[in-house]
Amino acid sequence: MAAVHLRNVEKYFGGTHVIRGVSVDIADGEFAVLVGPSGCGKSTLLRMIAGLEEISGGEIEIAGKVVNNVPPKERDIAMVFQNYALYPHMKVRDNMAFSMLLAKRPRAEIDERVNKAAGILGLTDYLDRYPRQLSGGQRQRVAMGRCIVRDPQVFLFDEPLSNLDAKLRVAMRTELKELHQRLKTTSIYVTHDQIEAMTMADQIVVMRDGIVEQRGRPLELYDHPANIFVAGFIGSPAMNFLPGTLRRANGEAKVELVWGATVPAPRGASGEEGQKVIFGTRPEHLELGSGGQGLSAQVVVVEPTGADTQVFSKIGDVEVTSVFRERHEFRAGESIRLVPDHDASHLFDAETGRSLRT
Repeated sequence: MAAVHLRNVEKYFGGTHVIRGVSVDIADGEFAVLVGPSGCGKSTLLRMIAGLEEISGGEIEIAGKVVNNVPPKERDIAMVFQNYALYPHMKVRDNMAFSMLLAKRPRAEIDERVNKAAGILGLTDYLDRYPRQLSGGQRQRVAMGRCIVRDPQVFLFDEPLSNLDAKLRVAMRTELKELHQRLKTTSIYVTHDQIEAMTMADQIVVMRDGIVEQRGRPLELYDHPANIFVAGFIGSPAMNFLPGTLRRANGEAKVELVWGATVPAPRGASGEEGQKVIFGTRPEHLELGSGGQGLSAQVVVVEPTGADTQVFSKIGDVEVTSVFRERHEFRAGESIRLVPDHDASHLFDAETGRSLRT
């Protein structure tokens, strides 16, 4: 077990600055997820922790030891790759045992560890098969088993589920979380899928353009995003954003939207009279209004999923998504009224994107 600390980590590829002073603390036994759009630097950061990329500046510390110049094999980490990276000519048993065979460990110890890992991952009946005889999910479990056998201080996962179909990804997500709860090994997981981040992480680190936009527990980021980028990235479907101007009068704060309608500002929101702002509301925090209550919206598309109904509409010239637990049969072009949940709404400065909600 080991804590991981990144202090002002920098990475240059030639003249391109790809990691810009990243500082993150990952506690012993924690499951941390690095999430962000493609090209944000999350996989590069993971590879630097693994020692597969040289660090250009700052420090990486694992278990109290700075490892900037320590070779990968001496960092006591194990990495699960996106493409499994199994040896096709070796059976499952030998794939899982490979690192211990290289280390010339006693055969009895190797067999004990392999059998234990296979039992944890449900691979006992597949030890004598070749990778080509396994499904994608089974191959990924073999890749994880190879890491478990090593008993490392830190697990690193580089988008390990991205090659699986949607149903299998959900199942493997549950297996990974259950595995972490059982082993309690410090884990760092890279993904661009915010649903994976929300459901698996103890701590989420949201990255963009080589910097950390925000980090914290999943529901903390969902309820209190630091800026528009995090608010739009965390949550599915994404938050709705309506541009407007903050108005203060008689001790009340309202947002005057660009097409003239007004909505109450979030309780306790900061900001000055006349400030250009962005009002944010999540799809699940919109309710149907009646009797002229709420914002007038024109239905564009309705998507029933069974469990809920997603309605895509337009308020003014802004596209808005709403999610209702009830079943509705709205038609395209129909007018409805939407009422934002006052207590769950958000307010951002239009210029900086920073949250104005306290």
